[in-house]
Amino acid sequence: MTIDLKGEIFQLMSGVADDLGIECYLIGGYVRDLLLQRPSKDIDVVVVGSGIDMAKAVAQKLGKNTHVSIFKTYGTAQVKNRQYELEFVGARRESYQQESRNPIVEDGTLEEDQNRRDFTINALALCLNASRYGELVDPFDGLGDMDRLTIRTPLDPDITFSDDPLRMMRAVRFSTQLGFDIDPVTFEAIERNKERID
Repeated sequence: MTIDLKGEIFQLMSGVADDLGIECYLIGGYVRDLLLQRPSKDIDVVVVGSGIDMAKAVAQKLGKNTHVSIFKTYGTAQVKNRQYELEFVGARRESYQQESRNPIVEDGTLEEDQNRRDFTINALALCLNASRYGELVDPFDGLGDMDRLTIRTPLDPDITFSDDPLRMMRAVRFSTQLGFDIDPVTFEAIERNKERID
């Protein structure tokens, strides 16, 4: 499925990604809200490579009054100006220790990055590279869950919630904000893991 993705900023990022020779995708809440036709300002971008290099190159193209904040520990960067707030991250896989929400981060593939997302509706990605521009990558049927008005984790919900217990609160928030139901298996996992929120 291909989405008709309009906007100068997307064309600019597409050109930068192709110039750098890296795969680049819109991902997460922005894609979800775009498909739900909800307004959204925060644009998350995942690249198979260095998110920081991509952010710097995009900021340079955007010109003056554009600020870049770099968070090296997590390989992320934020680009802000009057028009845009863009968050760039290199595709990654994460592992967690029981007592911490802070992941151990390693470089990964797009698939591994989508695996680590909280919910199927937030794992949707749109390719920005010219050869596949607007192509939807939806490995967990997030689009179907949007049609069914369902909040569901991409992988085993016990693992998803154990990795980051605040995801349980996010499930409830998204359910309330979007008018979606929480998938029964996901809801049972919230009941089992609720003490982890402490």
